[in-house]
Amino acid sequence: MAKVLAVDSERCMGCKLCEVVCSVKKERVSDPSRSRIHVLLWEREKGALPVFCQHCEEPLCALVCPVNAIKREESTGLIIPDRELCVGCGGCVSVCPMFGAGFDGLEKKALRCDLCQGDPTCVKYCPAGAIRFVDRDQSEIDKKRAAARKLYPR
Repeated sequence: MAKVLAVDSERCMGCKLCEVVCSVKKERVSDPSRSRIHVLLWEREKGALPVFCQHCEEPLCALVCPVNAIKREESTGLIIPDRELCVGCGGCVSVCPMFGAGFDGLEKKALRCDLCQGDPTCVKYCPAGAIRFVDRDQSEIDKKRAAARKLYPR
């Protein structure tokens, strides 16, 4: 069974350590803006939520890419941009309904979480245990939807 990142928004402290360790792991520099995970903070609600690519079944980011640089890897099923092909237009970021499409402003390239090839660094370093690497099943998807509905009621 495939594994996914799952977030417990009640546990997230908003420390953003996940952003730092991700950028160090992936870009070899401590620069959260180059991370594949980003923590959204809501001051009024005093809430925090780490967001990252959800590897959608029908990814809008891939549909809007003018050079077809974003594709699903056959071996992993993950949605990964080809940084060589990416022209840095940012269209993929603007259409992501989950706010999970990252963008490297320095290199002007699309970024996506690749789950650290099955050993996510953010999970290891989250001091609150808010990010977990779990088997993908319907109950986890339902939890994500419930959390999203709390933040964005219809």
